[in-house]
Amino acid sequence: MPRKLNVNFNLSAPWVTYYRKLEALFGKDPDIRIEYDEGEIEVKMYVENAAKADAIAQLLPTEKTFGSVVLKTTVIPANKPTASRAALIATAFEGNPAYSYGMTIDGVSSNSFNYVVFKNEVVQFYNDQLNDINGNVSTLYQDIAKEVLGESEGIYFCTDLPK
Repeated sequence: MPRKLNVNFNLSAPWVTYYRKLEALFGKDPDIRIEYDEGEIEVKMYVENAAKADAIAQLLPTEKTFGSVVLKTTVIPANKPTASRAALIATAFEGNPAYSYGMTIDGVSSNSFNYVVFKNEVVQFYNDQLNDINGNVSTLYQDIAKEVLGESEGIYFCTDLPK
């Protein structure tokens, strides 16, 4: 009687294989946590030790091309606060009537949660919209900030509570 083999014929894309190689190489280090972001086609390596993070960042390419697909590799020192970008945003919006306040809350593993809070107002501007009879866009400041400034690890754009 022939033996039945358990064979998995799922094929991985080459960039997924590269991620798995990084995970095999660095994944057992207790100072390193590796994540693959399928939507952004990016590998993020969170490293507890700043010197180790710097060394890895200098050794690994920041981008690796597989045909028409570009895989980004980002090394993020976990003990380096992400508040620097939040501080830049707070400075950029200081005195701006659209900005309400900013807040940083310390989280786990030396990571911070940074909240950028905008006024609770509907923003309306002309943008040649066919779904509005006047061609306007109606949105919130937080949505515009997400789109214009982009999303960053540990930084969240919010809308203030109504008064």
